[in-house]
Amino acid sequence: MTTLMMILGIVVFVIGLLFSIAWHELGHLSTAKLFGIRVPQYMVGFGPTIWSRKKGETEYGVKAVPLGGYIRMIGMFPPGPDGKIEARSTSPWRGMIEDARSAAFEELQPGDESRLFYTRKPWKRVIVMFAGPFMNLILAVAIFLGVLMSFGWNEQTTTVSRVSDCVVAQSEGDRACKKGDEPSPGKEAGLLAGDKIVAFNGTPVGDWSTLQNDIRSHADEKVTLTVERDGKQVDLHPTLVQKKVNAVDDRGEYIDDKYVDAGFLGFTPASGVVKQSFGESVDRMGYMMEDGVHALIALPSKIPDLWDAAFGDGERKQDSPMGVVGAARVGGEVFTLDIPPENQIAMMLFLVAGFNLSLFLFNMLPLLPLDGGHIAGALWESLRRNVAKLFKRPDPGPFDVAKLMPVAYVVAGIFICFTLLVLIADVVNPVRIS
Repeated sequence: MTTLMMILGIVVFVIGLLFSIAWHELGHLSTAKLFGIRVPQYMVGFGPTIWSRKKGETEYGVKAVPLGGYIRMIGMFPPGPDGKIEARSTSPWRGMIEDARSAAFEELQPGDESRLFYTRKPWKRVIVMFAGPFMNLILAVAIFLGVLMSFGWNEQTTTVSRVSDCVVAQSEGDRACKKGDEPSPGKEAGLLAGDKIVAFNGTPVGDWSTLQNDIRSHADEKVTLTVERDGKQVDLHPTLVQKKVNAVDDRGEYIDDKYVDAGFLGFTPASGVVKQSFGESVDRMGYMMEDGVHALIALPSKIPDLWDAAFGDGERKQDSPMGVVGAARVGGEVFTLDIPPENQIAMMLFLVAGFNLSLFLFNMLPLLPLDGGHIAGALWESLRRNVAKLFKRPDPGPFDVAKLMPVAYVVAGIFICFTLLVLIADVVNPVRIS
């Protein structure tokens, strides 16, 4: 049964992956057609074609390897200085440029002269290239908002999970009580596991962050805690003490190895799935976006650990980069967890949404052959044309993105090597969930 659920989870994730790719390419396709650019092909996947159908002037199809997708637009790069595709050169770099230019015109037909990508105004080209990643962002936002507001987010609550027997500074770690340690204020006041704290000094509290701030700001004070116990409300009167506790960031999360003097009650809050309001969901999505940007910037620093995990005896860290294979494996594990079905569905949706958010951020890098590279080229063209117009200089013409193809091949080579490294790590030492 476990194997069957694992396979089912992988299949569900792959379907979500294919939809995300198709959704991304639909953004490019729809805006290209909107601006009159001819699109001969719309494909999901790479490699051999396993199904295709031509509708109008565009061939729609699915290929065998679900690791990406593409649309092919006519005239992605401008012709050479003589207005034609340049003659063959013996230079390998020039050969790359000419190959790219030739591919951009290989299906040129009579009447296409006015339907070439490079002939569109820069702002239209920016829209066409941005539309793909933007579709992934839309999908990620829709899924995140839907799950956060309808299902919720696992976070600390105001319910007591465990009451500390004594006062132990967080800087001392999770050590056992010693002789001479003073009892914790919560223990002395009669706080019990399972109690739900509903008010602090008569003011209702509905979330852990508010309660945490209240406790920390009342060091060496006697306070009134109202708890819900066995369906009744009970008032407790602990005298909080001041101890060194972990500092928290603006999200309320602990900062490792940084401590502050603050009020201490002495209990561990229980975790639970809590539905988020629209505002809370938007805030949490902002944090996800911020974390995604930081993770993207930190990718090069992850390579040594990935190498050790793939070819050595290094531990595969939980924040290690994952490829499609690793994510599919995690998707399979989600369906094998001993948790309610709604939790499994929520986790799978979060996985697909996270994949779409990663696609958006990754494709916005201003590097060819990514969408962000084409956007950067169009913006540069617009800038230099406007500068020339301002100073009444001759129009420099379209920016020849094809001249950057040698750099694009280097970037693509780096991406391929990194993808292979992640793939090997995902197979031999995968990231696991619990």
